[in-house]
Amino acid sequence: MKLTPRQIVEELDKYIVGQADAKKSVAIALRNRWRRRMVPEDIREEIMPNNIIMIGPTGVGKTEIARRLATLADAPFIKVEASKFTEVGYVGRDVESIVRDLIDLAVNMVRERKTKDIREAAEKSARERILDLLLPASKKNADSESLIDEERFAKTRKKLSEQLDNGHLDEREVELDMPEERNQVIEVFTPQGMEEMGLNIQEMFGGLFQGKTKRRKVKIGEAMTVLQHEETRKLIDMDSITKEAITMVEESGIVFIDEIDKIAGNYSHDTVDVSREGVQRDILPIVEGSNVMTKYGMVKTDHVLFIAAGAFHSSKPSDLIPELQGRFPIRVELDSLNADDFYRILKEPRNALIKQYQALLLPDGIVLSFTDDALREIAASADAVNRQTENIGARRLHTIMTTLLENILFDDPQENGTKKVRITKRTVQKELTDIIGDENLSRYIL
Repeated sequence: MKLTPRQIVEELDKYIVGQADAKKSVAIALRNRWRRRMVPEDIREEIMPNNIIMIGPTGVGKTEIARRLATLADAPFIKVEASKFTEVGYVGRDVESIVRDLIDLAVNMVRERKTKDIREAAEKSARERILDLLLPASKKNADSESLIDEERFAKTRKKLSEQLDNGHLDEREVELDMPEERNQVIEVFTPQGMEEMGLNIQEMFGGLFQGKTKRRKVKIGEAMTVLQHEETRKLIDMDSITKEAITMVEESGIVFIDEIDKIAGNYSHDTVDVSREGVQRDILPIVEGSNVMTKYGMVKTDHVLFIAAGAFHSSKPSDLIPELQGRFPIRVELDSLNADDFYRILKEPRNALIKQYQALLLPDGIVLSFTDDALREIAASADAVNRQTENIGARRLHTIMTTLLENILFDDPQENGTKKVRITKRTVQKELTDIIGDENLSRYIL
């Protein structure tokens, strides 16, 4: 990560409108991880990440900021909902499954990267095996007749090689030993906190059916794919992949805990969900730094970056247990979005909503365009509905746009040529005014 905090914010600005304070905080946190790796070893382990709590209503960009941050860092990233976890002893997921899921993602990331690196070598080996199947090598002898046969063999192999490269042999069949397919379904029911044991049991029984092959006739195109996978497995060193994945998680992993306000106890009420504080206490060791046993080995969470988020409508960060509060020293409040923000969201980001719809309709031969007045009217409509009903932030734009473009999306594709569709302010008013004006109707449709 060679991007400076200012450059990180600039990258986030390409996809997320506003929320300058939140972007600044996460950019500093990300840069600090790189800085930590540059300091002397004797103090490196002492530098802990500054975890962040983002406070703000739904649809203002909390999740998107964390996801884009992980993409920039090319780091293992997982989003979890705090409300899905329960205290040990209750029905629900064990909090340590967060780390197990994160290491699974990291292993897949490293494996995919290694696979790309060796793809060329795997393709070459698979190609040679195909040629061996098409033209098995003959036994070598020292006599002159054998030398003539060798020359003939080399010429034939070269010719087959050219035909293979040109795709002329794709429909030809070869016999190949392929893994025997068995529809063995193993269901494992394990008690709370024993998911890892369940995985190991499945792997143990799954191994009973591995290694058996069946000779089949397949087309060369399919055979090439099968052999390439086999060669890839031979070339990949899973031990090195596992080691690298664990290092990635421990040094660069990012965990986004959404809905953390749902487990914050509001002690002003007489009845409090007894499991809420228990969930917080279960999460605490992971955030503080602990060793979690996974199927790939022990994973330390001391330097994993945790970003928590919540609306905190009926509670506040101070309702979290003090120990957990102390592990999230940085708190940043995200602003609610207004009509001006919605206008910018529609127009400015690289993945702007109007660009998405334009791309979706283009394969049907429809060229979609919007006037500036139309975009401002859509933004004003979204803001009005958010004020009249529940405020769901930028997500309201999706409901507005779907209703606005419903007839266009339903129309038959253009078989010949293209059709230009221009959305104006009048179009928006015609489609949406009646719905927005009727508050009861807008609650159901928008």
